[in-house]
Amino acid sequence: MGKTRKVGAKSSRRWLKWLILGPILLVLLVQLYFFIMVCWYAVFNPSSTSFMRQQLAALQEKNPNAKLKHEWVPYERISDNLKRAVVASEDARFNEHDGVDWEALEKAYERNNRRSKVVGGGSTITQQLAKNLFLTGSRSYLRKGQEMIIAFMLETVMSKKRILEVYLNVVEFGRGVFGAEAAARHYFRTSAAKLAPAQAARLAVMLPNPRYYDKHRSTSYLVRRTNAIQRQMRFAELP
Repeated sequence: MGKTRKVGAKSSRRWLKWLILGPILLVLLVQLYFFIMVCWYAVFNPSSTSFMRQQLAALQEKNPNAKLKHEWVPYERISDNLKRAVVASEDARFNEHDGVDWEALEKAYERNNRRSKVVGGGSTITQQLAKNLFLTGSRSYLRKGQEMIIAFMLETVMSKKRILEVYLNVVEFGRGVFGAEAAARHYFRTSAAKLAPAQAARLAVMLPNPRYYDKHRSTSYLVRRTNAIQRQMRFAELP
């Protein structure tokens, strides 16, 4: 009987060890997967992202033949107007931070606490890219933490220029519209290389809520914000 109890106790300790170590190992494996993919995207262009796949699935629920509008273009074929507009609108300190703008994050945390819910995250362009590539649009501090880890990976492996290039090619600009080239053609019937300052500013302002502005293209806020970003564009530093 004593020997049986010892065997049972040893078996219980083994299961307890795996109950503790199992989740830790799983988390480490997930982080390793993200890091490998970040290294891959540093060299090779992503053909799709988590956000693209989610949006395509939603569109195909209503129309099985639905397709996304997306065309990759290299950094040099994206107008500097759009690059400056996006930096001015989304992340003015893009060239200075290490992936996370701690000051903006602190302000967002205080704002969320006042409203007792996560309404904004103070995300940098790098964090937004991390979310678009790998995560979902859900708002939680757990997802925010994972987003920050991936952002540090991106900043470690990629140059600022590469981060901005990938971001501008995969970010959502409207329902089923992804990337600068598709957005330029969808809204202005031109190429990403030929976007004028006012056009670029308008696209940048649409980024926080692109599906809404795809349907509401002339709101007073959109006009005011576009004018403000156009004035700020000349101060935006590009990588």
